[in-house]
Amino acid sequence: MSTSLFDRIGGAAAVDAAVEIFYKKVLADDHINEFFRGIDMPRQAAKQKAFLTMAFGGPNAYAGTDMVKAHAHLVRRGLDDSHFDAVMGHLGATLTELNVPGELIAEAAAVAESVRSDILGTWWRKLMPIAA
Repeated sequence: MSTSLFDRIGGAAAVDAAVEIFYKKVLADDHINEFFRGIDMPRQAAKQKAFLTMAFGGPNAYAGTDMVKAHAHLVRRGLDDSHFDAVMGHLGATLTELNVPGELIAEAAAVAESVRSDILGTWWRKLMPIAA
């Protein structure tokens, strides 16, 4: 039986620490912090902790909106791959700062990448045949 990524990175305490550090980095980044203006950050952090816990294979207490609906208003405001890449960079830097081993950071990045098309509203491209 394999141990979940959630358990291997240190469980709830690690996710809590990561989310706190991650949002400090995000809010300091002028390329992406505009998307968080007016957001109740304690509430946002709680949702992110619940989502990452579930996504990393921990106890599922996530009751948020699906990724497409939750981010559609941000896509309308210009959210794109460059913003997603910046978030990914902050996630990696956060996990590195917390001394998470590289292979676990790569696994966490793969989980985050798996929702890119949902967050950016490009999920439908997977359904379209690629023109030659």
